[in-house]
Amino acid sequence: MKKINLLIFGISCFYLLVLAGMGIFLKNQSKEKGREYLIEVNRIMKGMEEQECFSMPDLDKMIYVKEVTFLKAEESQDTVLLEDFFQKKNHCESHVEPLIVNHEILGFVRIDYKGSIKREKEIWVVEGVIAVTGIATILLLCYLRKELIKPFLTLRDMPYELSKGRFGGEIPESKNRFFGKFVWGITMLKDHLDASQKKALRLEKEKKMLLLSISHDIKTPLNSIKLYAKALEEGVYDTDVKQKRAAGQIERLSDEIESFVKKVVQTSSEEIIWIEVENSEFYLKELIEMVKAYYVPKCKLTMTEFQIGNFENRLLKGSRDSAFEVIENIIENAFKYGDGRRIEISFYEEEGCQLIQISNTGIPVKKEEIPHLFDSFYRGSNVGEKEGNGLGLYICKEIMRKMEGEIFAISLENGMSFHLVFQI
Repeated sequence: MKKINLLIFGISCFYLLVLAGMGIFLKNQSKEKGREYLIEVNRIMKGMEEQECFSMPDLDKMIYVKEVTFLKAEESQDTVLLEDFFQKKNHCESHVEPLIVNHEILGFVRIDYKGSIKREKEIWVVEGVIAVTGIATILLLCYLRKELIKPFLTLRDMPYELSKGRFGGEIPESKNRFFGKFVWGITMLKDHLDASQKKALRLEKEKKMLLLSISHDIKTPLNSIKLYAKALEEGVYDTDVKQKRAAGQIERLSDEIESFVKKVVQTSSEEIIWIEVENSEFYLKELIEMVKAYYVPKCKLTMTEFQIGNFENRLLKGSRDSAFEVIENIIENAFKYGDGRRIEISFYEEEGCQLIQISNTGIPVKKEEIPHLFDSFYRGSNVGEKEGNGLGLYICKEIMRKMEGEIFAISLENGMSFHLVFQI
């Protein structure tokens, strides 16, 4: 902030110096160049010398000369006439020239002119422009300091604090038109990171407790399996009936261990993915405008044909941002696994619901794989060697489920189509 204050002070001093310098320069220029009236004076005097007498010139044709007065040589001895001759009139400046004819002074010609007033006006105009420009610049800098720089400085340490996991500090609210939404976004980010950290700590604790509990529960059936296996090995069960019964017990205990393992896998999956949806209502047009703003430029860069069909601007249930996340996941999959030729979004209604269909060209998923597309960590056979974790469509399904909607996929002849179902 000190540097900004110094900058404003420096610019203020600079404009003051420029103002003073320009004033001095223009006044000097006025003194040097403000002598245009002499052209008219010389013209008047030359005309009188040619006529060998005083004659009143046509002042209507003059720009600078306003009045011409003549004092005869013999009248110059009269003090009253002489004083009246040299008295300033009409706020004009005066220029006196002797009228000489045949080496004899006939009298004196007084020429009143206005040459400096125009220059003074020019000086005031230039000085005023410089002053107004300087004041406007200083006011603009002060405004930027107050509305942009000062609010920004209050948040300059916040990203570092967040990166270190310190979420305790409060962010002051701001109604600033430039930083209000930014401050709100930082606050939401801080709260989200704080909640994520608390959830991670809670899940880590629950995970350890679960592993301890399951490891304890597994010991009992595992020890029993070992006993049955040892008994079979040593021939304790000497009849077929006893052996089958022991084998059945081993199978039952193995199923029990398998159920524990599935529980661990399920819990691990839930820990990895944390999906939160704030349901409300949003207009379909707002969602599509977000999609256009994000993907129209990207499709132009990748030379992908991107079409959006006609739709009615209906009010849908759910979260606009979460719905955009679903569409984003599907379109990104289209870029990754499609052939990059065409992506199309169309709309239709069915049973009081708004459906959004997202289609792309490329290699379709096999029909027998369709039921598993939305399972966690599942990847279709058309992915090839492209990287991925198989969670994108699972996240889409969970988001749509939390918005009381649905998502399903259809394998096309030359591509895939995904259908999002929203409650109206």
